[in-house]
Amino acid sequence: MKNRRSVSKVGPETPTDTQLRDLLAAVTPVADHKALRPWRLMTLRGDDRVGLAEALDEADGTVRPAGEINPKPFRAELLIAVIADHIEHPKVPQWEQHATAAGAAHLLELALWQAGWGVMWRTGPNANAEPIRRFHGLKDSELMMGWLYVGDVEPEFHERLTTSSRPPLDPDVFLDTKQGWSSRL
Repeated sequence: MKNRRSVSKVGPETPTDTQLRDLLAAVTPVADHKALRPWRLMTLRGDDRVGLAEALDEADGTVRPAGEINPKPFRAELLIAVIADHIEHPKVPQWEQHATAAGAAHLLELALWQAGWGVMWRTGPNANAEPIRRFHGLKDSELMMGWLYVGDVEPEFHERLTTSSRPPLDPDVFLDTKQGWSSRL
């Protein structure tokens, strides 16, 4: 896990739907207070990406010349929409349900990485604009959390990771005791 990186340029090979279903088993242990399962995933392949391109342009008011299409959904052959669904519950606030959805998506991201796939989680200011919501068929209670762009990774990418000069994160920056944090104030 500590070597996982987002891969902005993935190749054309993608996991099959059957492989994705197997990888979803990694999502089941996500922290989910009251087991509400407040999330769902939607795969977009082929012409589905054309519809998303059109919705993205509609959302930001872009008008393109005839035959030109928004290239963003074509950065990968497989996009997985991550959708949070707020379920009214007296003990589970909305923010916690959104955190569960994000946790499920990240566990899937880790499972895909472990299986050898490249992944980039992308979002943007229009992720929940009406054209995007309509395209995905979102209910009022749902929130678009973004899309996982999935594809194969060139072997050179993994080689670069082993020789990367990018320093690992220092755990001490993020982990401390109550007394340690208090002394910083």
